[in-house]
Order: sequence, then C-alpha cells, then structure tokens
Amino acid sequence: MAKYIAAIDQGTTSTRCILFDHGGQIVSSDQMEHRQILPKPGWVEHDPMEIIRNVETVFQNAVSAAGAVFQDIQAIGITNQRETTVVWNRQTGLPCHNAIVWQDTRTDALCELLSRRHGGQDRFREKTGLPISVYFSGIKLRWLFDNVSGLFEEALNGDLMFGTIDSWLIWNLTGGGQHVTDVTNASRTMLMNLETLAWDAEILQELDIPPQILPEIRPSASYFGTYQKNGAEIPITGVFGDQQAALFGQTCFNAGEGKNTYGTGCFMLLNTGTQPVHSRNGLITTVGFQIGDQPAAYCLEGSVAIAGSLVQWMRDNLKMISSSAEIEALAREVPDNGDVYIVPAFSGLFAPYWRSDARGIIAGLTRFSNRGHIARAVLEATAFQTLEVVEAMKKDAGVALTELKVDGGMTVNELLMQFQADLLEVPIVRPVVRETTALGAAYGAGLQVGYWQSLAELRENWQVDKRWHPVRNPEKNAALTARWKKAVARSLGWMDGE
Repeated sequence: MAKYIAAIDQGTTSTRCILFDHGGQIVSSDQMEHRQILPKPGWVEHDPMEIIRNVETVFQNAVSAAGAVFQDIQAIGITNQRETTVVWNRQTGLPCHNAIVWQDTRTDALCELLSRRHGGQDRFREKTGLPISVYFSGIKLRWLFDNVSGLFEEALNGDLMFGTIDSWLIWNLTGGGQHVTDVTNASRTMLMNLETLAWDAEILQELDIPPQILPEIRPSASYFGTYQKNGAEIPITGVFGDQQAALFGQTCFNAGEGKNTYGTGCFMLLNTGTQPVHSRNGLITTVGFQIGDQPAAYCLEGSVAIAGSLVQWMRDNLKMISSSAEIEALAREVPDNGDVYIVPAFSGLFAPYWRSDARGIIAGLTRFSNRGHIARAVLEATAFQTLEVVEAMKKDAGVALTELKVDGGMTVNELLMQFQADLLEVPIVRPVVRETTALGAAYGAGLQVGYWQSLAELRENWQVDKRWHPVRNPEKNAALTARWKKAVARSLGWMDGE
C-alpha cells in the first residue's frame, strides 16, 4: 500500500500541498503565494496559469520533502477557494480571462438588476440556498459573457469550459481528460439545485448560461480522474470547497456539529443533516459533503468576507505592523478597544446582512485612541462578526451552541480566541492538526480508496490542542455588542449615499 495521501489546498492567497500519514499527521508540506491582481477598486483577479504551475510545483516539493516518490502517494484530495470563476478554451486549454475571485464586487450592478426582478434578492434561494450576491460564481460567469467580446458566442458553439478552481485544477492535472466538480463547489455557483444536486435548467435559462460549458457534478469523495507523474498513476478521489473541507477535517459528521475557520474570511458551518434547512436569518444553505452514493449532508453557513485579510490591510495599507504576527502584542498594549470599532465592509457585508452597499468604517475615534486600540478593534471585528453568525444559526436551527471547533491561521492568536470565547460564552476548541482544510480533503480522498475505512476511524485521529473558556461578565458582552451593532448601522447604505 502507498504510504501517504496528498492534499492540494488552493487558497485565496497561496497554494499548499500537504502529505498526511494514516494517523492524520502532517508528513511534509510546501507552499507558494500567487499574485493578487487588482485592476480597479473592488476587482480581484488571479492568473489561472500561475495557479496551476504553483500546484504542480508544491506537489513535487512536498513529495521530495517527505523523501518519497510519486508512487508513495495513494490518492490526491483537492480543496479550493470557492466561487472563484474560471473560463477556458476547450481546445487550447488557455483561460479566456483572469479568474474572478470570490471577493470581487464587479457584479454589483448585475446583482441589483436581477434582484429588482420578480422575487427580489432571494428569488433563487429556495432552489439554491443562496441570495443573489456578488459572492457567487454564476453571476461572475454572466458578467464575463456580458463584458468579454465574443465569449458568449464561443460558449454557444461548445468551445468553452466553465468551472470553479477545483474544475480548472482537475482538468489540467488529468491532461484535459475530466471536466468535473463536486457537490460542495457546485452548490456555491447559484446554478445547482440543492434537492436534486444537479444544474437547475430554469436558472440556467433565466441567466442565459449554456449548459454545455458546465462541469459534471460528482460526490465529494468519488473518482475525479488520474494524475500521471513520473510513471505513477495517482487517483484524484476527494474534492471539497475549502470551508466544507475544514468541516470534514474537524470531523463534524453529524447534525448539530459545526466549526469556524478564521482565514482570509471567516466561515462558520453547522451540519444540519441530510435535509437542507433554509435560513430566515441571513445565512446560506450549502452542501457540506457527500461520500460516494450516500445522501449528501447539508449545512447552514455564515460567510464573513473580511477576517484575516483585515490584519493584512493593517500591515500593508496602514503600515502599523510589519508582520501579521505582531498584531497580538500590539493589541495587548491596551486593556480594551478604547471604544474603537472597525466594520470591515470592504466588499460590502456578507452574513447575516448581505448588503453590498456597505463600506468599511472606523468608529469611536478620539484623541485618546492609539495603534493598540485599532489593533484590538481589528481582532475584535472578526469575533463580533462570528457572534452575529452564531446568533442567526441559533434562530434558524433552534440549537444552542455548546462549544465551537476552530481552525485557520488566526487561531494562533490567543487574545482573539479568548475574546471569542468570552463573547460567545462557550468554550473555543482548537485541534492539534490545525490544517483542517487540507486534512478534510485528504480524509475524503483516503476514504474513497480504502486508506481509511470509516468515519469512526477519522474521529479517532482528532485531538484537542487547546480550549479557551469564557471568563468575562456576560453583561459586559451586551454593552460591547450593542456598540458593534451601532457601528454596523453606520456602515450601511454608503454606496447609495444614504
């Protein structure tokens, strides 16, 4: 038997490959950043060719770092930034445009137009679980058709292929042999019917999207093709959108279990079981995972656009810190936020507001305010946004949170984790293996090829690294939260001049 499972984690700012052993431990890894292309305010693009080159490089480097060869890899799992949209030529394999990234807001006017028609912003929600928003891939695809000359005609002629990043990677890794996606990524396009797990013909017709350019939808753990390298033939058998991969890596296999990932954005998912739960409180409904021919598991999700990227903004734009790691020490220089609040609505506000007219603000500044207060406000913004998602989940699912499993780069920040525990008034639990996104992709791939035999076996691998318990007076939380909501109200309607 081959020794390892490889996980390719293609994220918003970088690409990683991690090799995992049977105990779910990291054997080796490699990582490369890619360019963030910013043609206009609110526009965010990536070069798909740069991304696939980086994928092949980090895979090679991770195998070498383990002292392994490609024949030692039993299967590949892929996890990816969701909603980021690629269109490429079927014959040449070349992209027709840079990838439009999930954070991009160029489709704002199109979303507004679609929302004004019958049904409003929620006109597709019953079928897709999603509101009309700049976030989702289907509208990005429509924008490309409307703005790139000749593209729609090429699509009608069958010359183009559309996909999220997973589809782009698989098509390249299989030598153009497979044009596929999985149910989790498909559920983020606003084109897939949640009940049938198939592309919805009525929505495709309404958005005028030719169905022949869409990938085939498969379960998250299933066969997606084979990567041939140096004489090895390695099956690709696990594909998950990044947040669903983290849910799977955190072993949230049962209804009522959930996790929060603190990365570029902040994404909380709650497993609601094998029936979709439609939100009435600003959350979205999405597919959590599907293993082979088993029924899909669904989730409620609270999507926050700006979390860790707010720390990067403080570093790169404000120049208040020289590295992201410095923010905790700076924030600890003051005992509290000094009544300073930052609402990071750089791309509007996602859950639970879904307001593309919002823009970022700093509220509560006085002559007393200093860098430490701003650093505190930057960290606390992520915790407040998470609180609002948790409140919405409780209303929708009718289940009170008892603890929260966390992962992602920001979980190394102990000040943030303690503040989050205090604000939510429940324990925060961080696992030993923090790369849960890559781990989830590996778990799905390994289950499919028999490297792991069962979900119970995966649960045995999960171990606690640290818990944070709430220590603050709940009455203080109410005052802080009221101030936060007041700041949010100030951010709304900015683009409409209200």
